Amino acid sequence: MTGQLEWEQLNSDYLAAGLQWLRTLLESDQPASADRWWTRDRFYQHPVPPALEVLKNRLGLSRFEVLLLLLCVAMELDPDTEARCARAHHDASLTAPTFSLALRLLPEPSWDALSAQSPLRYWRLIEVQPSSGRPLTLSPLRADERIVNYIKGLNRIDEWLVHLLRPVTVLPAKELPPSQQDTVARVLAVWDEPTSDALPPLVELIGNDRRTCRSLAAAAAARGMLNLYEADPAQLPTAAGELAEVLRRLDRESMLQPMACYLDLAELAPGTEAAAIRLATDCQATIIIGAGEPWPLSRRRTRLIDARRPTNAEQEQLWIELLGTEQRGLAARLADHYDLDPATIADCVEQATPLSTGQPAGDAGGAVADPELIWTVCRDQIRPRLAALAQCIDPVAGWSDLVLPAEEQQCLHQLADQVRGRPIVMRDWGLQRHDSRGRGITALFCGQPGTGKTLAAEVVAGELELTLYRVDLSGVVSKYIGETERNLRQVFDAAEEGGALLFFDEADALFGKRSEVKDAHDRYANIEVNYLLQRMEDYRGIAILATNQRNAIDPAFLRRLRFVITFPFPSRPERRALWQRAFPPGTPTEQLDLDRLAELPANGGVIRNISLNAAFCAAGQGSPVTMTLLLEMARVEFRKLEMPLTDHHFQLNQEPR
Repeated sequence: MTGQLEWEQLNSDYLAAGLQWLRTLLESDQPASADRWWTRDRFYQHPVPPALEVLKNRLGLSRFEVLLLLLCVAMELDPDTEARCARAHHDASLTAPTFSLALRLLPEPSWDALSAQSPLRYWRLIEVQPSSGRPLTLSPLRADERIVNYIKGLNRIDEWLVHLLRPVTVLPAKELPPSQQDTVARVLAVWDEPTSDALPPLVELIGNDRRTCRSLAAAAAARGMLNLYEADPAQLPTAAGELAEVLRRLDRESMLQPMACYLDLAELAPGTEAAAIRLATDCQATIIIGAGEPWPLSRRRTRLIDARRPTNAEQEQLWIELLGTEQRGLAARLADHYDLDPATIADCVEQATPLSTGQPAGDAGGAVADPELIWTVCRDQIRPRLAALAQCIDPVAGWSDLVLPAEEQQCLHQLADQVRGRPIVMRDWGLQRHDSRGRGITALFCGQPGTGKTLAAEVVAGELELTLYRVDLSGVVSKYIGETERNLRQVFDAAEEGGALLFFDEADALFGKRSEVKDAHDRYANIEVNYLLQRMEDYRGIAILATNQRNAIDPAFLRRLRFVITFPFPSRPERRALWQRAFPPGTPTEQLDLDRLAELPANGGVIRNISLNAAFCAAGQGSPVTMTLLLEMARVEFRKLEMPLTDHHFQLNQEPR
């Protein structure tokens, strides 16, 4: 801090000496004397020279250009400069500095300073004010506001760029886990590469998690002693001239302060791609790109670096550090189900920590996170990301609501057991070191509509305290080549943080396309299926496919699934159990004959519709649910579905068979 105060005083003395020299020069109206005040030793006693001298060295200004710039700056710092300029011009209307005045009075004059390509004009250090009827040499000159502030010692970002650049909070690299520190070291190594090119190498951080890419870029900037700003592609002008002006000022900004520019290319708004690519390839600043896939930037040397969240073991250690060693079991379970970055892990612990103690989470003797609450907090982290891609279903059903044969029930219990046992097998038993693939728990539910596939997924999600997301594959599959994989990638990328059960309904829409390969579309159909299964295998949560037609699925695909569970049409005892569960205890009913209702050839979905319609009608009529009303609603439902109707099914006082 003392060094900064010393520099500020030195810079102020330097400016004061320069302004006094200009006053004398303008009042005498004579060419400059031999007093070279800028060479005085006392102005260079600090390791950092005065701001104007730094500007001279970085932008390649001549001494004449430096003094001309100081003359323009004097207009902003000394209110009497206007009158002195008018006297020196011998023209009361010329109250601002001009090239003519500078060429006549300042030492080492150079006509090149008037050129549009000279540093003064190219870098917009001064602005030539339009003046009707006057030549260039007599047009008023004005110093740019950003440059005036810089020379005064105030190094703040250009107002031209405030709408485009947003400061990124810097996360010190020492707080990152080892694997991410290695990534930061790779970025720094790229910046240290010797190069003969005008532009430094561009770093592309490739990863599905935008927050991780941004935090790694911030950590690298902190290690490199750079201020990191994120450029918003949506704020870039599309007109070539306006974009060139913004890029020039951004280049100038990179010379005025140690900075790096972060560009998120993961999700570009329509119409912004061309401007974003031009910024990445043409800007002289240090550029870091965050993207899900590499961008073809042929006009600039590029280095691709994977940007990943901490490893499973590192995440477990982060949880232990914040929750305490007594919560190792919970930490292992959290690390297995959720794939979170360090900042999100810390945020989850903070949300699950009681505020009454006033102690930060993880402090010894402070508040302790609620183990039950922290699971809920983590689960809620992925809701915003998946909400636009899938339907969220809050699990409310339990095992008692599920009516299935014993063998199928057992398979569902085994599926849940595998999820609970996965962290032990992968971590404690060493299978993760043996085979890093195959972490995903995958299943195929086969059965006609209404046989309980979605309900079973809900029961499993509730048992494991996971959020259930239903993805309609018929809406994901596209006729355009490559579009289906892109849609699937969006779903899995959004769910990668884990803690969700992905239920892909209408799988026939994708698997039904598998057939004898006759043309390119058939080959791409098989690629789409393989891509889905590969992502399911790598997914750390649970991924379940639902289909109405098991025969439509190639046996080669079935072997890649952990479970294949068939949901048969319910037998008569199972239908009776479904009717028994159809109405909650609070629903008023009157003399329902469950054995008689079980005679109806209805599956669980149809029974639910009949019972719900009957309950609505009964409530509207102010009466309880009766057998007569149920049979009437059954007749309506059977007709709607074009199911076979016989009088036997809808007659009262009929002995069940």
